[in-house]
Amino acid sequence: MKTGKKKVPGLQAVSCLLMVLSVVVVFVTHREVSFMMDDLWYSTVLYEDSPLSSLRDIISAQIWHYNNWGGRTMTHTILQLTLCAGEMAADILNVVFMLLLAGMICLVSGNRRYAAYFTAFAMPLGLNANWRMSMFWQSGAANYLYITVFILLFCFCYLRELPDEKGAAAAGGSGTVTEKKDLKGITLWIIPLSILAGWSNENMGPAVWILSLIVIIMAVREKRGIRLWMVLGNVGCLLGSIMCIAAPGNFVRNRQIGGEYGFVWKLYLRSYAECKGALEYLFPTLLVLGGMVIVSRFVLKQSLGRRNVLLLFCALLSWGAFVLSPHYPDRASFGTMVLCICVILSLAGKILKERKDLEWPLFAGALLTWLRGMYFCAEYLGICWGWIK
Repeated sequence: MKTGKKKVPGLQAVSCLLMVLSVVVVFVTHREVSFMMDDLWYSTVLYEDSPLSSLRDIISAQIWHYNNWGGRTMTHTILQLTLCAGEMAADILNVVFMLLLAGMICLVSGNRRYAAYFTAFAMPLGLNANWRMSMFWQSGAANYLYITVFILLFCFCYLRELPDEKGAAAAGGSGTVTEKKDLKGITLWIIPLSILAGWSNENMGPAVWILSLIVIIMAVREKRGIRLWMVLGNVGCLLGSIMCIAAPGNFVRNRQIGGEYGFVWKLYLRSYAECKGALEYLFPTLLVLGGMVIVSRFVLKQSLGRRNVLLLFCALLSWGAFVLSPHYPDRASFGTMVLCICVILSLAGKILKERKDLEWPLFAGALLTWLRGMYFCAEYLGICWGWIK
């Protein structure tokens, strides 16, 4: 069956138009979501009821937080900085990071079409288990939206070293080993980036550390050699993960929410939480991912590629890590969802490389996801403005 080779300019125009509309709707929604709950607490020095007034206050608050409540020092430092900047600045920054997240998803997936960028912006909103608490609530945005951008950048640095990089999303093959130039200055900036990626969330930090370790092991086994930045990044991510998980505050908090349960009952509750994560929080994402895998792998007989296998493994680890946690909130599935979206866009790129005639049908699927996300925002705005009683 022959497929047309000429591009569909209308798809680019529609994608750009919908992106502009999406940004406007998202920004207006951000303006309606005020600082609340944890935002109000993190606006203070934490251990005393006084507002933050300087960087020294933030440092002091985070030292107390690390020892008494939790180890996410990096994300909560970002949070307190944005809270000090005020709601307007925070809302603008949130929209910027939503745009950056879409860009990083396209970069990691290798799919850089106009429609792919629109899809990468729409899916984290439309497939989200709790869109408001993970992207619009300021505490959630710092813990999930902001930090996932840095996590994806860290992953990209390693995934681009895979020998099948050229045959990933855009080409649809196994690829060949090609010599790649290092990203400019990476030996220096990979250190703070890796620490930030590791010292992010208790489930995502170790997952991306293992991803970087696997890439290094593959390079050694295939005699491609490893670069200094790869080792520095891996060690930095490991140290960051240890600092996040081993924080004294985590043990204090776990004792408060763990409950007085026996081992068997704890095992049951955590297994239930894992099932809820897969069959409720992540289920819409997994449905879309499953459909893309069926079309790409079983209908068109395309290989998944090393990049996608690693991303899926990383997603599995980030989901499974919650068996060690006494609490699995729906917003915590955000990072796992984004990794799956990277694979979805990668597979879409591979499909379109072989079947250009599927461009509009795939876009129609993205449009449905976008409509779901816009529905969430429109419903919330309707309630805020009194249009929905």
